[in-house]
Amino acid sequence: MVAVHKICGDFIEDSFTLIALHSSMEDFALVYAINMGIKSRFKRSSKDLELSQYMSFPIFEWQDELHDRYWTLIANESTKSKRLVREGLFQDEISFAKGHLVPEYKEVDFFIKVEHDDSLDKAMLVKELLAIPKMVTAYSVDADKLKSKNNFIF
Repeated sequence: MVAVHKICGDFIEDSFTLIALHSSMEDFALVYAINMGIKSRFKRSSKDLELSQYMSFPIFEWQDELHDRYWTLIANESTKSKRLVREGLFQDEISFAKGHLVPEYKEVDFFIKVEHDDSLDKAMLVKELLAIPKMVTAYSVDADKLKSKNNFIF
């Protein structure tokens, strides 16, 4: 008789903090402001997070070796252009597909994900982020309550 092993979908338990950011700045300007404000060193990743053919999210990352943390800043909204095969008046027009990394938080512009060992002071981090000019608001999000938590596994 052969043993059957099943792997539960909740097997992966990553410990991370999720901070939602609201700002009207472009991603590169926001990263620059965050790097100046909290003394981080975010850099653009060579690859974007691609959830589907029409959804791609730019990623900025920082390996904080001093505190043994891995930081990721990611946009919540993706707008990709695609050329549709059509006939008639709009045959040469480009169509845009919009998508969200976390559909339940469509109003959030960016997320910061911090992988750590629970020693991060979330309240202090949010306070430092709120001190950045043109940062409308920042707050902690409980990742365990998100339906789309798996989108943060990358």
